[in-house]
Amino acid sequence: MAQFHLERVLPYAASDLWDMVSDVKRYPEFIPWITSLRAYNASSPSEGVHMFDADVSVGYKMLSERFSTRVTRRADDLSLHMGLLRGPLRKLNGHWHFTEIDGGTRVDFDMDMDFKNPILNAMLKANLNLAVSRLMSVFEARAKQLYGNKV
Repeated sequence: MAQFHLERVLPYAASDLWDMVSDVKRYPEFIPWITSLRAYNASSPSEGVHMFDADVSVGYKMLSERFSTRVTRRADDLSLHMGLLRGPLRKLNGHWHFTEIDGGTRVDFDMDMDFKNPILNAMLKANLNLAVSRLMSVFEARAKQLYGNKV
């Protein structure tokens, strides 16, 4: 099992970052290891809450996997949660939260995941810091591409 918490302060509006991270259909455009993504079963159970399921295909070198998640976007607190529906994992929970602060936004990102395959778990644990750093760098580069250098 791998768990991590990442906190960053970025010079962008919280609502812009939330919009960017919430637009999961665009992930294959800028996250190199997401090879395809299909969103379906969209619903809005209450005002400001949007849910959908997503089938995600990922690949890195000779490895490729597919999994499905349920994504919940909450406009009231600028958060996004994803939870595992099915796939090669025992557990997958991810949570983004965006808080407006002076000069930008504090981004909190939490992930808890566990592969069914012990070899994949060992690889994940050995490369967790690199993977998390790379993921955040990809999102930071996307924010700069969309919003420029500052708020």
